[in-house]
Amino acid sequence: MSEASLNGPLDRAFAIVGYVAGQTRAASVAEIASALSLPLPTAHRLIGNLELRGLLQKALGTKRYVVGNQLVTLSARVIGAAFRTARRHAVLRAVAAEIGEQCEIGVVRDNVVSYVDSVRVSQPQGLQFNPGEAAPLHCTSTGKIYMSRLPERAREKLCRALALTRYTETTIVDVESLMKVLDETRRRGWAKTNEEYVRGVVGCAVPILSPDRELIACLGVSVPVARVSFTALDRFIAPLQKAAELLSETILQADEDGRSDASAEA
Repeated sequence: MSEASLNGPLDRAFAIVGYVAGQTRAASVAEIASALSLPLPTAHRLIGNLELRGLLQKALGTKRYVVGNQLVTLSARVIGAAFRTARRHAVLRAVAAEIGEQCEIGVVRDNVVSYVDSVRVSQPQGLQFNPGEAAPLHCTSTGKIYMSRLPERAREKLCRALALTRYTETTIVDVESLMKVLDETRRRGWAKTNEEYVRGVVGCAVPILSPDRELIACLGVSVPVARVSFTALDRFIAPLQKAAELLSETILQADEDGRSDASAEA
């Protein structure tokens, strides 16, 4: 947003939120004001209002600002609504039918994975992620993708801050081991889990990117290891990536039929 367009308080508030959300570290009021060419008192007032509403919050132990919990929650809901349209739900149905297994779309909210849409094509025999359910970051494929895309220092800080709960014998609970897995995930661009959340269930996921290549969600599959081995998951990556690209291309497009929720069609 250009300086000339920051005429109204709402425009300025959106600009502030957008600026803070785009930073890799907490931002001070002075930095925000300078970047957006706002008078310092105006920046203070608007940031105070945004903080009061939970859209911004101070980084722990500082006077610098990061996005607030209310904004994170709202963002996840908006992303979820964007995926639960007829067109994008049809993409999810198609890839689930091609793979022959349940597929789900997950986003990260408040350092947990939240599932916003899913399609089941067979009788449940293992872990089933349904819309509204949540799962940990460190032992899910979506969580690994999210963490792997963070800058290295932020990635390590998050790994050390998370409660690395052991859910199964193969859950990764050592920070150094998790960091190595995240490095590998970052290199190849997709993630796998080997019975790390629920015994007997393996899974994989690929990123769904915005037009500017930012991560907005992940497309994944969860399957009983008795039916598909951990190694055999690799054959799902190509169809998942193809579907993720289609979802990326259509994420900013409105459905032609105007429907906003097709989840009941699953």
